[in-house]
Amino acid sequence: MIDWDALESANGPLNAFTYFDRQADGSSGVLAGVTIGVKANIAVRNMPWTAGCEVFRERIAENDAAVVAKIREAGGMVIGMLNMEEAALGAKTDNPWFGKTYNPHKEGYTPGGSSGGSGAAVAAGLCDVALGTDTMGSVRVPSAYCGVYGFKPAQSSISQEGLELTEQSLDCIGPIARNLDLLEKTTRIISDFGEERAATGSLATLVETGVDCQLEVIENFRDIMRWAGETIAVSQLQNTLSRIRFAGFIKAAKFLAKQFDVHDQSKLSDGFRKLIAYGPARKAADWEDDQAILKQTAETMQQLVAKHGFCILPTTPQAAFPHSEDAPANQADYTCLANISDLPAISIPSGFDDNDMPLGLQIITSKGCEADLFALARKLDDKLRGYRRPDNYLK
Repeated sequence: MIDWDALESANGPLNAFTYFDRQADGSSGVLAGVTIGVKANIAVRNMPWTAGCEVFRERIAENDAAVVAKIREAGGMVIGMLNMEEAALGAKTDNPWFGKTYNPHKEGYTPGGSSGGSGAAVAAGLCDVALGTDTMGSVRVPSAYCGVYGFKPAQSSISQEGLELTEQSLDCIGPIARNLDLLEKTTRIISDFGEERAATGSLATLVETGVDCQLEVIENFRDIMRWAGETIAVSQLQNTLSRIRFAGFIKAAKFLAKQFDVHDQSKLSDGFRKLIAYGPARKAADWEDDQAILKQTAETMQQLVAKHGFCILPTTPQAAFPHSEDAPANQADYTCLANISDLPAISIPSGFDDNDMPLGLQIITSKGCEADLFALARKLDDKLRGYRRPDNYLK
């Protein structure tokens, strides 16, 4: 039985959930007894389907998204909708229409974006599993900032039916959970899950990418590399990660600008309209360069993981920061690679910085090698022991 009063009380200071369904129930199956929160841009029958947008505030989903239907079939209990950035474009989950979501590890801090409600809810024990969406890192960034586990399937391995899109070629629904068992169990239900063997060469890491990292992130990653097995540094990307990430952002901005052009502009925040304006303002020659960069990056990353089996990176260049600070532009520099390349990627907790905020480790592999990806994640997780519940954990 869910203590709804206790759940709503615990959610209050975090603002992770924006809606609870007190009539929620589950059934028998693999996910029997598992409570599920769903990001507000994924349709859940008879619940608000706002995508974090004022323009969609009154919209109620008529049907479950395909992934939600699969979760119900497996017995999962869908208990409500989770806060997010407006139209899933943003880095802090500071939503002008539905409020800020806070990181349960420290008062006043961001849980990351755009699936901040999903990361915060799982970290605080408000639900067992949360669905988020990941355009260039929006599942894995909140997972890292909140110290939990997040998985982005290959986009071509999971349905987009019932998802309010941010950019069709980059978007991917993915689960967040507080342990790898729950994460894998949910992933197997909602997406294609391959048992192919990944290449057994050395783990690949990327160098000369021009990312400005927090010192503790660098030190944490170097410590991991000392015992993670044979690693090889590669420098095959022809552009900095920031340039690659910006090309992906432009693609999303162009898509959203077209999608929202038909809506009442007074119901779009100034910040959101400013961001999506970058898309249509992009010069044709620069747009062509963006597309060439994305194509080259995808080909290189796919070749890299095919050769080495796995690419291992920090999840984010920094730990979570106060909402009062501007979001760093490079937040998704590491995570964008998997979306651009249609590759599965996982984030696991890897420790804490000097401010006692979680850090994350990201592993990317080839589509079809998901079982091996989770096996490696378990091996590293057993060594890292980076998961820690926040003090205000509900369950």
